[in-house]
Amino acid sequence: MVRQQSEDLCSPLRTEDFCIQPMDDASPPKWHLAHTSWFFETFLLKPYLPAYQPFHPRYEYLFNSYYNAVGSMFPRTRRGLLSRPTVAEVFEYRRHVNDEMLTLLARVDANQRDEVFQRTELGVNHEQQHQELMLTDLKYNLGHNPLFPAYREDLSGCERPAADSLTFTEFAGGTIAAGADEAGFRFDNEMPRHDVLLQPYVLADRLVTNAEYRQFMEDGGYRNPQLWLSDGWAWLKSRQHSDSSQASATDDEIQHVPEGGPLYWRRRGAEYVEYQLSGLKPLEPATPVTHINFYEADAYARWAGCRLPREYEWEHAVAERPTQGNFVESERLHPAPAGPESGPLAQLFGDTWEWTASPYCAYPGYRPLPGALGEYNGKFMSNQLVLRGGSCATPGNHVRATYRNFFYPSDRWQFTGIRLASDQ
Repeated sequence: MVRQQSEDLCSPLRTEDFCIQPMDDASPPKWHLAHTSWFFETFLLKPYLPAYQPFHPRYEYLFNSYYNAVGSMFPRTRRGLLSRPTVAEVFEYRRHVNDEMLTLLARVDANQRDEVFQRTELGVNHEQQHQELMLTDLKYNLGHNPLFPAYREDLSGCERPAADSLTFTEFAGGTIAAGADEAGFRFDNEMPRHDVLLQPYVLADRLVTNAEYRQFMEDGGYRNPQLWLSDGWAWLKSRQHSDSSQASATDDEIQHVPEGGPLYWRRRGAEYVEYQLSGLKPLEPATPVTHINFYEADAYARWAGCRLPREYEWEHAVAERPTQGNFVESERLHPAPAGPESGPLAQLFGDTWEWTASPYCAYPGYRPLPGALGEYNGKFMSNQLVLRGGSCATPGNHVRATYRNFFYPSDRWQFTGIRLASDQ
């Protein structure tokens, strides 16, 4: 059950962990648990369950994320200041919403049945998105703690000493159909299905590894402005200035990488280490590089003599492939190396979200959902880039070939990585 999975993800936590907001873009686990309950209460229980009484009159304000049509909201940047409601009260709120949702689904009026079921399905998928955010927000908190504590110490490993040489698969291009059809659940930003003209292209058969990214770093990749977009170079200079004075408060040997690098890479003497949700680990050479932003991915692609794929190219390449990969169910919570048995076009789903060169914008003929739910996706179609494929923190039944994730180009606290492409 999806609702239970959110609580299961919190079972390794201590009470103190529930309340920390490690940065403005992240939220405390307590807030995620409450907000996903707020979604069902606001968009299902209040409009469709007769005589429903809200659990608390101020929760609509506290746990509204960005729905201006619903009403005002508590500032996002101050969510970590909410010591109340308590963790116990938030779990009580979840139980209340669960019980009332079961009542609604058992009694829903026939004339409202389709709308209630569609909104319920949207709420379940919305909660799965927040499950991934809970893990990445927790990782940001724990990974920036000088103690580098583990979220879980029992996570499975998957080490390989080296990756196979990078190969590419060719695609002829042509006119292809992109986007989702009407069958099954789809977010509104995946539709409508439409024709796209693709030029011939090639796509790498696996993700870029830590060892390959380290070569980019040691070849001066973070010091060569010719590899970087102008905005990316400005971001890099600001980050290098910020990180240069930071070091662990408890272990002088563990420091930020002076020249820059993936978010959770550190230096211990001459060696690289990486924070994972299982704790601080030696860098795994064959593992896909992760927690890099669009600017870093784009600079690496230029250094490698390639480019990032466009989202339609990625979708075309995976359209007929099963949605299988290293997802949250793998109990690794970190990207895994591609094995020799993987074959061409490995790691398309799971492991890391793959940056594309495509701006996040509406498909031709796009129509947002009516009412407040129209704010779910449509109003974010500006200044962001599309990512594809899911990650090691994504529920396996949540993604598909047409799924479009989106983040700002400087974001890297998600499990993001690189697949190379080029023109034929």
